[in-house]
Amino acid sequence: MKKSKMLSVLLLSMFAFTPAVAADFVIKLAHNGPEQHPFQDGAVAFKSELETSTNGAIEVQIFPGEQLGDEEATSQMIKLGTLQCAIESAGGGLAPFVPEADLLNLPFVFNDVEHFYRVVDGEVGAGLAEKVETALDAKFMGWYFSGIRNVWNDERAVKTPGDLKGLKIRVMGSPVLIDTFNALGAQATPMSFGEVYTSIQQGVIDGAETDHVDLLVENFFEVTEHVSLTGHMYLGAGLICSNKFMDKLPDDLKEKVIKAAQSSVAVERTAMAKMTGDALEQLKEKGLKFYKVDLGPFREKVESVYLKNAENVGGMSAIEALAKQ
Repeated sequence: MKKSKMLSVLLLSMFAFTPAVAADFVIKLAHNGPEQHPFQDGAVAFKSELETSTNGAIEVQIFPGEQLGDEEATSQMIKLGTLQCAIESAGGGLAPFVPEADLLNLPFVFNDVEHFYRVVDGEVGAGLAEKVETALDAKFMGWYFSGIRNVWNDERAVKTPGDLKGLKIRVMGSPVLIDTFNALGAQATPMSFGEVYTSIQQGVIDGAETDHVDLLVENFFEVTEHVSLTGHMYLGAGLICSNKFMDKLPDDLKEKVIKAAQSSVAVERTAMAKMTGDALEQLKEKGLKFYKVDLGPFREKVESVYLKNAENVGGMSAIEALAKQ
């Protein structure tokens, strides 16, 4: 009896101290949103499905909040193969490497969310995805949605383009966005997303342009007051994985990575739709002032942006094709 007990204790001890089996491959996935952002929902869905479908052969480690660098830096890491996967917005992560991605960043180019999805899920989106794959040596998995962007600031109500005159507004590194806010009379100020909060506190900038979700989860409501419902941009973001990593995988695991990544797109889009409505209500409760604006004068001011950037984004024919979808 004593020997039996001792054997049981010994066996339990062996199992207790048996180290966990390490994954054969590790994916580090980076994005610039906080953990409350829909990007994180998509990343978690990707992780859950992939680790389950591969029985732990692939482990996914998620790095939100620019922990590994801003979008331009992580795109470069994808290209070099030092980062496995990332969620890169068309404005901050893709346009610096693929000028044609700025097609999606043109001001007032989308009519509504349905129009945006028709474009990115259709021929235009597929064509841009191919260019991203070539430029960043990556596999493009699908288009996430990062919301409808509005301009906001802590100085004054902006209801006309003239109200923007002299305001320092943070924008992503997209040439189209820089041209857009300069054309509207503001001082477009490119900077890392992670620097926005403290830059407003310190008076380096007066405001920025984001969607409602970012305005809430990044706590920007603490340092601003006036939100103008310009809806000037619908921001797409690509989930991409480095080919230098993908090429190391056996075919069966490669297929599971692609499937899990593509499945995560619907999860992220659903989370964005829900969070957008919730965020607007919470921001109103926190005392932010929202202003409806006449978009006519804003559209007139940015006509030059289309002319200046048409060649870089594929010509007026590409812009017209987008508009017709």
